Amino acid sequence: QGQLVESGGGLVQPGGSLRLSCQASRSIFRFYPMGWYRQAPGKQRDLVASISGSGLTNYTDSVKGRFTISRDNAKIAVYLQMNSLKPEDTAVYYCNARNTMSKVQYWGQGTQVTVSS
Repeated sequence: QGQLVESGGGLVQPGGSLRLSCQASRSIFRFYPMGWYRQAPGKQRDLVASISGSGLTNYTDSVKGRFTISRDNAKIAVYLQMNSLKPEDTAVYYCNARNTMSKVQYWGQGTQVTVSS
């Protein structure tokens, strides 16, 4: 419990920016692939962006060019910089980490992002 803690969500107008942060509690997480997922009401949880332990990134098409995922292994943290936000980006955003050996996945509690005028 509480191994991943997100922060940074909130209400923003269309075209605005937010930066999400995810703090991991154990140093082993610096070796795990990590990512951000989101889940809108009535929809499934989908991958937004991921980053490997070495920094390779991947994005879903709808956020390419607008969102940037990064990690700071010294701080055991991962970030999601979200620019040019759209109403369709509204969702609960979840931080995820995956142990590639055991396949165990870890989830944060989620942070709400609402894009509305």
